[in-house]
Amino acid sequence: MNAQIRFKKLIQTALLAALCFVSFTYLQIKIPMPGGDATSLHIGNAFCVLAALLLGGWYGGLAGAIGMTIADLLDPVYITVAPKTFVLKLCIGLITGLIAHKIAKISESDDKKYILKWSIISSIGGLAFNVIADPIVGFFYKQYVLGQPQDAAVILAKLSAVTTFVNAVVSVILVAIIYNAIRPILKKSGLLLPV
Repeated sequence: MNAQIRFKKLIQTALLAALCFVSFTYLQIKIPMPGGDATSLHIGNAFCVLAALLLGGWYGGLAGAIGMTIADLLDPVYITVAPKTFVLKLCIGLITGLIAHKIAKISESDDKKYILKWSIISSIGGLAFNVIADPIVGFFYKQYVLGQPQDAAVILAKLSAVTTFVNAVVSVILVAIIYNAIRPILKKSGLLLPV
């Protein structure tokens, strides 16, 4: 990858990280939990997945990880879970990118139906990981790293599983619409970079 493409990818990564931050910070419905915790309905993960589809797993995962970790660090309710957020969002991007670009090779195709199908499958793959991992990792993180009582960690994990599933369904729909709408525009303008 030459320096010019790498520079453009970094700019797009920063833009998508900002979209992750803004969508999580300002477009969320926070659900307060006992003990000062919270879970939320948000579309931040949609932009993490979108970044992985546009830029590949590493850049997309970093966009989601950086944007949503900064959002956590600036929110007193979520500041303690920022390390967990970084790892999980990076994994969402890596898994989505792996399915989309290494298995399906959507960046090499012009078949709109094929791209739509695999962008949905890739989104489901990355977000299904999050639906399973977020509550489990959250439980162990809250209990063993933060020292939260087991009962509170179990309740939070259960509610987190529900909100994470809802977030995933909404995100898959959004990503399918947004990615398949902007991909041809970016390609025509020369802004769809090689993965």
